[in-house]
Amino acid sequence: MKHRNSVILFCLCAMLCIGSISDINIFTVPTNFPHPEVQPKFNPVSNNGFLLGKRLFYDSRLSRDGTISCANCHQQSAAFANLNTQVSRGIEQRKGTRNTPALFNLMWQKEFMWDGRQKILETVPINALTSPSEMDNSMERVLYVLQQDEAYPRIFEQVYGTKKINQKYVLNALAQFTSMLISADSKYDRVKKKELEFSNTERVGYLIFRDKCASCHTEPLFTDKGYHNNGLDIAYSDVGRDSLTHNLADIGKFRTPSLRNIEITAPYMHDGRFRTLQQVITHYSSGIKAHKNLDPLLDSGRNGLKLKTADQEALISFLKTLTDLNFINDRRFNMN
Repeated sequence: MKHRNSVILFCLCAMLCIGSISDINIFTVPTNFPHPEVQPKFNPVSNNGFLLGKRLFYDSRLSRDGTISCANCHQQSAAFANLNTQVSRGIEQRKGTRNTPALFNLMWQKEFMWDGRQKILETVPINALTSPSEMDNSMERVLYVLQQDEAYPRIFEQVYGTKKINQKYVLNALAQFTSMLISADSKYDRVKKKELEFSNTERVGYLIFRDKCASCHTEPLFTDKGYHNNGLDIAYSDVGRDSLTHNLADIGKFRTPSLRNIEITAPYMHDGRFRTLQQVITHYSSGIKAHKNLDPLLDSGRNGLKLKTADQEALISFLKTLTDLNFINDRRFNMN
């Protein structure tokens, strides 16, 4: 994906040995984005490193029984979320407890996971690799399998100068791939660059969004990177951020997800309870529960946002302008 007038942070060298791609990859900061939270200098992307990370991302041998890869739950066609799957599914069809988050614009996140328990991009995959309900593996076993492979030691040598594969190199390579998953070319972005215009309905929806939703879903990333109780329940079986902080005031609080690509990342909420955008809007309009930790911005949970039917339709129309078709079809990120 190319963004004109973007600030080039660093370039990736043309691929020599691992594979081939049509264009030289360039990590760029879109013109309407802030500076990244993650500093690229600590794990600078190389073209070979990016391709190694992609190979690992799609390799099912990283799971204990060799049946699922990272890409099983993070599908490009769904903006690297898990389309139409309420909670993550691991090996042997084991069910997780939370909805699979979409993967994009990770360099602009300061914390990861629904409760923010991961602070470093490179360490995020450890959870999925070792969780009994996901890939159920150990890092030691992952390294052993990769080391015994005919191709991987040679590829790691091309990237890191040694055939000895260690945890740091595996995680760094995965982060080089995921850090390049940048979504910033939706209709919304093109309107902001004055290349397109909203329809009348989209324009009305945008005004409603700015009035009702933008406090938590802050432009241009469409997240405030914070944690909020949005009134889903009176009693929570998953206590959210409290599971990390052990602070009763954090019960029911979850990280604000980006609304970018929201049209194609269903189902919604931390537990995937809502199948459609209409159900999400209905919740905020009239279904908010008055939990003691409910965010004050949600009107005490008694009246909701009180959106009329026409307003709800307009809001959904605007949200669909955040779909980035170029991102989900970018050949750099697919398996082939």
